[in-house]
Amino acid sequence: MANNSEDGLRKLSVELRMLEQTAEALQSRLSMINAVATDLTYANMALENLDKEKENAELLVPIGGTSYIRAKLDNPDRIIVGLGAGVSAEKTRQEAKEIIKKRLEDLGKNQQATQQQFVQIAERINLDRERFEKMAAAMREGKTS
Repeated sequence: MANNSEDGLRKLSVELRMLEQTAEALQSRLSMINAVATDLTYANMALENLDKEKENAELLVPIGGTSYIRAKLDNPDRIIVGLGAGVSAEKTRQEAKEIIKKRLEDLGKNQQATQQQFVQIAERINLDRERFEKMAAAMREGKTS
């Protein structure tokens, strides 16, 4: 009987480790989704603010590390948009806005689905931990009696 209990504890322990690794992967994915969403939100805000600028307006363009370069706006109606896999294409400002809006919508759906998966895994982890603790307590009581 003790062997069955030990086997059950071992299996539950392995399952808990796998669930915890899955939860960590989902948490990492959520962090990446949030980072991309933030980047796209900034791009969207920049395009919205670009509507207020005229051709040849002087802008500060971020180059990273909280550093900027002064640049003149040559053609505010043509935007270079990344399409994926290192490919970019020139689009109108409206097309660029639509592309970014669609990506934000897709990210929102992906974020929601990933968050739901994370919640389900977390609930399962909590249930398995309770089972594990009860089984371990029962084993301890059986051994000390």
